[in-house]
Amino acid sequence: MSHREMVYVQQCKDANGFDKIILRELRGFSAEVYLYGGQVMSWKNELGEELLFVSSKANFKHPKSIRGGIPICFPQFSNLGSLEHHGFARNKFWTLDPNPPPPTTSTSRAFIDLILKNSEDDTKSWPHRYEFRLRIALGPTGDLMLTSRIRNTNTDGKSFTFTFAYHTYFYVTDVSEVRIEGLETLDYLDNLKNKERFTEQGDAITFESEVDKVYLSTPTKIAIIDHERKRTFVLRKDGLPDAVVWNPWDKKAKTISDFGDDEYKHMLCVQAACVEKSITLKPGEEWKGRQEISAVPSSYFSGQLDPRKVLLH
Repeated sequence: MSHREMVYVQQCKDANGFDKIILRELRGFSAEVYLYGGQVMSWKNELGEELLFVSSKANFKHPKSIRGGIPICFPQFSNLGSLEHHGFARNKFWTLDPNPPPPTTSTSRAFIDLILKNSEDDTKSWPHRYEFRLRIALGPTGDLMLTSRIRNTNTDGKSFTFTFAYHTYFYVTDVSEVRIEGLETLDYLDNLKNKERFTEQGDAITFESEVDKVYLSTPTKIAIIDHERKRTFVLRKDGLPDAVVWNPWDKKAKTISDFGDDEYKHMLCVQAACVEKSITLKPGEEWKGRQEISAVPSSYFSGQLDPRKVLLH
């Protein structure tokens, strides 16, 4: 297919009537983004293999959040405040910018800008004016880039404070055969132990039980190695100092209504986040947080299990 024939951005509806945008790149990579939640729901490689997890029991009914893909947690991560769990951005209908500014650093033609602004509903629980611009871009080699710009548009002189996360659900073959590298020796808050602070021990992070940790002062690159699939996800981030790692394991999975009992085996959340220290914006100020994820064959590392030698130093 030639560049002239290629449709890089296509808008349509899903089976539930939700508006979605499909991004495509010339070599066959694709991503699907819902206007509901501003949420990436699919990211496929050039072979058409799905790289993100979406639960078979996911609820596609407003105002419920959709379990899977990349939910946006704003203006509150988890229960760190008085708002609903993970804030309201993932339960809102975003608007598509018909004339987004062209990318300055990327060669991607497959990109969109979504916009979320304060509404009457928000002001009851979070009385602030803001503009949230989310750029989602699919690179020529299949990298998926999400860039959030959040601006305080209050006219009353008031600052506001928020926490944030890209709640990315990676699809893995078998979570017990997955390891994360780049977070070893770091401090973390353990949400299973009252947010108590610990230091990570061991050479790499592997999984054999429930995990819900917020790693602090994390590097800009983290590798998630799926041994079974011989695939490595590389997460690069900017403006997001924390990394949240979550898997509910078997017992917790059975208590989650929109999650299959055995689905914990095939997913792992690694979330670029700003959680420990919240962000405060004065009127007119803007914050930017960026995440880029790519999937490469593990052989890319020349047989090394330690991608830090290639990626993290």
